Amino acid sequence: MSSENGPADGGARDAPPEQLALIRESVRRAKAPRAKPRTWRGAALAKELPVARVLVDKGVLHLDRYFDYAVPEELDADAQPGVRVRVRFGAGRHRVREGRREGGGLIDGFLVERLAESDYSGPLAALAQVVSPEPVLGEELLGLARAVADRYAGSLADVLQLAVPPRNARAEQRPSPEPLPPPPAPEAGSWERYERGAAFVASLASGGAPRAVWNALPGPGWAEELARAVAATLASGRGALVVLPDGRTVARADAALTSLLGEGRHAVLTADAGPEKRYAQWLAVRRGAVRAVVGTRAAMFAPVRDLGLVALWDDGDDSHSEPHAPQPHAREVLLLRAAQDKCAFLLGGWSCTVEAAQLVESGWARPLVAARDQVRASAPLVRTVGDGDLARDEAARAARLPTLAWQIVKDGLRDGPVLVQVPRRGYAPRMACAACRAPARCRHCSGPLAAQESGSALRCGWCGREESGWHCPECGSFRLRAQVVGARRTAEELGRAFPAVPVRTSGREHVLDTVPGAPALVVSTPGAEPVAEGGYAAALLLDGWAMLGRPDLRAGEDALRRWIAACALVRPQGAGGTVVVVAEPTLRPVQALVRWDPVGHAVRELAERAELGFPPVSRMASVSGRPEAVAGFLRAVVLPRQAEVLGPVPLPVTPAGRPRRAGAPPPGEHWERALVRVPPGSGAALAGALKTAQAARMARGGEEAVWVRIDPPDIG
Repeated sequence: MSSENGPADGGARDAPPEQLALIRESVRRAKAPRAKPRTWRGAALAKELPVARVLVDKGVLHLDRYFDYAVPEELDADAQPGVRVRVRFGAGRHRVREGRREGGGLIDGFLVERLAESDYSGPLAALAQVVSPEPVLGEELLGLARAVADRYAGSLADVLQLAVPPRNARAEQRPSPEPLPPPPAPEAGSWERYERGAAFVASLASGGAPRAVWNALPGPGWAEELARAVAATLASGRGALVVLPDGRTVARADAALTSLLGEGRHAVLTADAGPEKRYAQWLAVRRGAVRAVVGTRAAMFAPVRDLGLVALWDDGDDSHSEPHAPQPHAREVLLLRAAQDKCAFLLGGWSCTVEAAQLVESGWARPLVAARDQVRASAPLVRTVGDGDLARDEAARAARLPTLAWQIVKDGLRDGPVLVQVPRRGYAPRMACAACRAPARCRHCSGPLAAQESGSALRCGWCGREESGWHCPECGSFRLRAQVVGARRTAEELGRAFPAVPVRTSGREHVLDTVPGAPALVVSTPGAEPVAEGGYAAALLLDGWAMLGRPDLRAGEDALRRWIAACALVRPQGAGGTVVVVAEPTLRPVQALVRWDPVGHAVRELAERAELGFPPVSRMASVSGRPEAVAGFLRAVVLPRQAEVLGPVPLPVTPAGRPRRAGAPPPGEHWERALVRVPPGSGAALAGALKTAQAARMARGGEEAVWVRIDPPDIG
């Protein structure tokens, strides 16, 4: 024993009893170091089906295939199709001992199937470990994941990372509850308000597979109607899956299902639940203990048994587009599931996207709408304030609210809360000329000028330079006006205009779920509008030109969808509900809002896109990266014969310190983007060609990466 260790030992013997007890408890609780899986050198193999076909968790395209491994006899019972395994990957042919390949790094994977013999002629490595005997990857989920990977030019491993949640041992060890018997078929209820609503519910209850695009009436009844569709499907002995855009809508659907069916008949799958609870719920669905699922985007892959209905609410919401590779959209995944499982399909929302209109136009789905008199009875009155009205309105030039809007707010506050929707959050209003409304631009780089805080100097949003002596190059005026005013500044101005009324804000930092029915001003950004008890008495939709003027193909559709979502929370016209939208009344989205005709707007948009060859009539992909990388990729890829390459064009540079969006260049880097367009029927060929070229590029190595995305949401 060294002299250095002596005092330490003596100190431990002389320690007080409390300290010794603490040391013993710490040693007892300490986890033993995790042993590496065995190499299985010389171990006997399974007598039957000694080969395991494994999908390794390597999300690179040139390795997007299965690999064969030998099954040791000791792992034979647990190594069943669908379980998680660990394998050694990357060993060369020369590392062979006793007829078995060894070496390589440990990597996770899924056992896909057991075989009597392998197609590979060389020696096989052995399965290193069965992580858990719980099967989590069934044939249906594997087939769906492969279809999604092929459609989006991605790898199967990447899709399965989205489809199968991470393992939680404690959740896995707990048994799932016993499945409940099917409930009785529900009454049609408020589905009677729609022309084919009762027939749709009856078809679900009888085991049918109707496909419908549902234009929901304004108001809070949509959640109960979704719950009745799910209950009708469960009554037929089948399962149901409902995907919603965010946690707030999931909570409303969850409450409606619980009220209608009681506890224990459905699972809620959201990221907010935490890994253990979410995995336990997912396992209950996988084991067949629960037959109905409601959840956010990740629930689109939920392994519901005997699937009878897939439903999606508000497919135009950005939240339905997965940001991780291969970036599938929930609508397209559920369409694949409806085709794969031959089940019912329901695409619902207060508004209507062009993709939904195409499903009806093609005859694949039927419209599920209410009669016009029912729509007029449910919707609020919508009034407009255009540029001509603003030019004649002295109050609008001097203050935040036009006279009409101010009067509607004043009248509405007598009866309840008033909703104010603004298209930006916080400060940083974009500035425009007060005389001609031309956007204020930087003299150095032509970037947009903004004020970071009330009374602060103007600063360019691109180059960051301050601007002191601005004047309008169009008309010469020196007067500026906020083109888009944020939610906080709007709340401040409204608070000064109505000092006796409480002002609440709802936005990204703090989203309100509900507000009481007492008089109040509720200032919200789009998508964060809280539900008011009894509905809002009135609503203001400010700065409509900011939403309509975005350089995006979907600007009009998205503006209408956000407006209608806010208006749907307002009381019907018969109860005094009134909406004022500050936008040019001659524009098509504004007219569709006034008439409450989102379906007609989507149909006309679809016809125009068909003439111009824009999605969804055509299929499109984007290729982004450094200019030389994009050019090299386009030279190497073998595109379908009718493919058309548009561009490449420069992408906006991501400013330093700002979050990077998926597909955007890293801060400070200059990227370009090319669009590849193919006619209908060539989408699969385009995805296959891009995937092949990307896989070859990755296999060669040493080349700069390019970002490939099928169906990019923002094509300008």
